[in-house]
Amino acid sequence: MLRRTFLCATAVLALTAGTALAEGKTFYWISHGGPADPVWTYFLQGAEAWAKETGNTVNTSFHSGDVPSQQEAVRAAIAAGAAGICSTSPDPGSMVDVVKEARAAGIPIVNFNTPDPQADWNAYVGGDLIHVGQTWAQYLVDKGFVKSGDFVWMPVEVPGASYGVEEEKGIKSVFEPLGITWEVTDATLDQAEVINRMTDYVTANRDKIKAMIGLGDMVTGSVKRVWDQAGLKPGDIPVVGWGNSLDTTQEVMDGYVAAGMWQDPQATSYMCLSALLMETNGIPIGFDIITGALYEKDTAPVYHKIMGGN
Repeated sequence: MLRRTFLCATAVLALTAGTALAEGKTFYWISHGGPADPVWTYFLQGAEAWAKETGNTVNTSFHSGDVPSQQEAVRAAIAAGAAGICSTSPDPGSMVDVVKEARAAGIPIVNFNTPDPQADWNAYVGGDLIHVGQTWAQYLVDKGFVKSGDFVWMPVEVPGASYGVEEEKGIKSVFEPLGITWEVTDATLDQAEVINRMTDYVTANRDKIKAMIGLGDMVTGSVKRVWDQAGLKPGDIPVVGWGNSLDTTQEVMDGYVAAGMWQDPQATSYMCLSALLMETNGIPIGFDIITGALYEKDTAPVYHKIMGGN
């Protein structure tokens, strides 16, 4: 299992518990994701739990990859005098101006889920996506699933979005020197369309696909349904990718997916908001919080239980 976390968790949570009750504040949680994407259910749960447990208000919104809509949501939060803002980055560089506006207004703004160092965020909470991509690619190489000259298929919900771009950079650093080629394909954010497009692609290209990397949770969580429609058996094509859904933990346990990456979605939202609370109480964040754990069949039940609420 891979685990890398850089934070002082005890201090963050203790400060949250000790100061939040003094006076309720209003924070904004803004996501580029879509409400139909299973992983965002867990991110949202973390934000809602934080609000309930601290007595603060958290206004949440999803923008389904619509960059202007997300930019406007940040500006609306600034105009409303938000105590702080947690926001993802929909595309590289897309939040530079609005982050600058928030900082100029004295409002702390923390980047979560998808890093974008081009903007002047107060901090980042989430996975190191380049490292995540490297981990997936190296896993396939180390397990003997791919070798020089092989082809890897990489479906993603939103081509060009920050998460896939950063992950592909990491994958490229491993595959390119080995002469392994790949293709990123557009799966969309619609679940039915994801299954249709993935089924069509794997059916048409089955002979050349040696492995698959799911660059997003929706595509990785659709593997079983796609394989069943395409007439493939568990393990026919080795798969790694995101593992933040019950669909994927079950696929790992059943052998459809070899390994999934757990992003700590509930904790990511919780710690993002806790970091903002620190800032509003005069304690600069001063560090990033990096999350991530790669799990296989033996540990998949641990994450399955967490997401099942047990």
